[in-house]
Amino acid sequence: MRAVVQRVINADLSVDGKLISKIGKGFVVFWGVGSGDKEEDVEKLVNKISKLRIFEDNNGKMNLSIKEVNGEILLVSQFTLYADCRHGNRPSFITAEKPDRANNLYLKAKELFKNEEITTQTGIFGADMKINVLNDGPVTIILDSSDLK
Repeated sequence: MRAVVQRVINADLSVDGKLISKIGKGFVVFWGVGSGDKEEDVEKLVNKISKLRIFEDNNGKMNLSIKEVNGEILLVSQFTLYADCRHGNRPSFITAEKPDRANNLYLKAKELFKNEEITTQTGIFGADMKINVLNDGPVTIILDSSDLK
């Protein structure tokens, strides 16, 4: 399972011109599920993201977590995080999980973030989403559950 975490000042997500989700200070988390990923992978990533200390403290040092700054999360499903571009110029997505199972694990992530008492908004799984992001920093962290202990 993969996540790309962007620290943002604010972000919003629309589908077909209709505003679906909007957050203030926090993270936009692009969430990709790979073939064979399990609930324990979701738990690892949610735990890591919830505790990432990448917000600045009063001394300008990245030292605070999303919970400590009362931040929000915009969680966006993104199977393209599993793009394989090693051969040719057209990406292959054969290592991405099948949609039904991927959606279930994506919804599990949303539930676990809410259990951490982090306000969490989502997009619409499988939809053509338009996302406006005002990056803060920019700070972008790439995580893979297979790299976490």
